Amino acid sequence: MIDVGGPGAIRRPPLFHGQNTRRVATNTTAIFYRDRARQAQTDADSATLDNVRDRWTRAAKAWDEMATRAEKTADRRAVNEEAKALPGEDED
Repeated sequence: MIDVGGPGAIRRPPLFHGQNTRRVATNTTAIFYRDRARQAQTDADSATLDNVRDRWTRAAKAWDEMATRAEKTADRRAVNEEAKALPGEDED
């Protein structure tokens, strides 16, 4: 089961057999970061003052970069864990 939240939270089964629960959490984090980036960009687009628009644009860029890093980290972690789970191919 995958915990989604704290005590009393809804638990749901993995999406597929052998699913890495850490990857799901990281992907959820990346989704959160992307949502924040979109909101910051929306705020930047609606800002009337140049300095406020610039601040929201920088924030959107920062959220987007954090999402990209979270996705790369999840991918690297998945590759590493798959390699650990495979029987030793190089062992002789």
